[in-house]
Amino acid sequence: MTDQHHDVVVVGGGNAGISLAARLVRDGCRDVALVDPNETHHYRPLLSYVAGGMARLEDLRRPQGDVVPEGVRWYRDRVVAVDPERSAVRLAGGEELTCADLAVCPGSEVDWDAIPGSRAATTTPHAATSYLPDQAVRTWSMLAGLREGRAVFAIADRHVPCAPVGLKPLFLAADHWRRTGVLDRIGVDLLLEGDALAPQEQADRLLREAAAGLGVRVRTGVRLESVDPGARTLRTTAGGAPEDVPYDALYLAPPHRAPSWVAASGLASDDSEGFLAVDPTTLQHVRHPRVWGLGDVATVDALPSGGALRKQVPVVADNIRARRTGRPMRRYSGYSVAPVTTSRRHLLLGEFDRAGRPEPTLRVPDLVRPRRSLLLFDRYLEPQVYWHRLLKGKVS
Repeated sequence: MTDQHHDVVVVGGGNAGISLAARLVRDGCRDVALVDPNETHHYRPLLSYVAGGMARLEDLRRPQGDVVPEGVRWYRDRVVAVDPERSAVRLAGGEELTCADLAVCPGSEVDWDAIPGSRAATTTPHAATSYLPDQAVRTWSMLAGLREGRAVFAIADRHVPCAPVGLKPLFLAADHWRRTGVLDRIGVDLLLEGDALAPQEQADRLLREAAAGLGVRVRTGVRLESVDPGARTLRTTAGGAPEDVPYDALYLAPPHRAPSWVAASGLASDDSEGFLAVDPTTLQHVRHPRVWGLGDVATVDALPSGGALRKQVPVVADNIRARRTGRPMRRYSGYSVAPVTTSRRHLLLGEFDRAGRPEPTLRVPDLVRPRRSLLLFDRYLEPQVYWHRLLKGKVS
């Protein structure tokens, strides 16, 4: 086994990992290592536009080597275990990396087992999800090809990354059906495990109004239990009562889980369901002070989203230095964001803290009101900000 030591090791090469590694380098850290096995980097927020027919996979993909920050040592391997007492990371290829500080941000993965039958359903022409790149393309093929019948959009409430973004395919498809004159022949049902379409009151109200305007039947507090692909039914429970919901097209925003090595390495707590246990304000691990967590894998008591990383990355970068120097630590408010289309021309942007209180970046104009300019920014300008600023560590 080969041993390597680095000042900071970052596990995960998505938005969180690349942005943090770049920020650390910009802040003067000269020995940063990144562990990620993927050769392709995805700008994941565009997947919902792929699922709605407004983007292509080519728009959101780059070679991973093009986005790894200059000066960062990239280990093209996957993590199999972490020893938090030694701040050591063991890789599948046999190498062990030790470090002064370890940042854990590998994201989460679809938990097909949480809804039996869901994986099999998404291999048929009648069900899909936008949370996997290949499935996002199939989502739009399924929705665009529907001319009559029942379309069911089911959004889980179990660690789904930015669950409100799962509403984008619904609104984009419903507007498409309206424009093509078939909406009155399609029954559209939205089933939410949670109690709101968005964590912010104003955004929730406006999204409900938009759904009502398109004839969407909205039901909250509906737990997704299983799928029968052959019968094309979704088994649900609401208030303890089971119900089989038939579908001709089923969109799923499925539950997610943390990588299994997080819990196996002792980095989860009993109440975190296998996710990384961190202080939700400092993002420092609750038991291991040299371990940090951010992104979808971390229990920060806030909606996981790409927009949240704009606040989390500088908190972790600054607090790594604060731990070493004894300075007071910077705190994360739980800021998150829900950019949701209400049609193929308009989008609203909800920004809020962990309690659902508004935390707008701009006071004027009111970005929660659906606007054409917001859709253009979210679809076309925000990806450029991502590639050229966020992944370069230029966040504040």
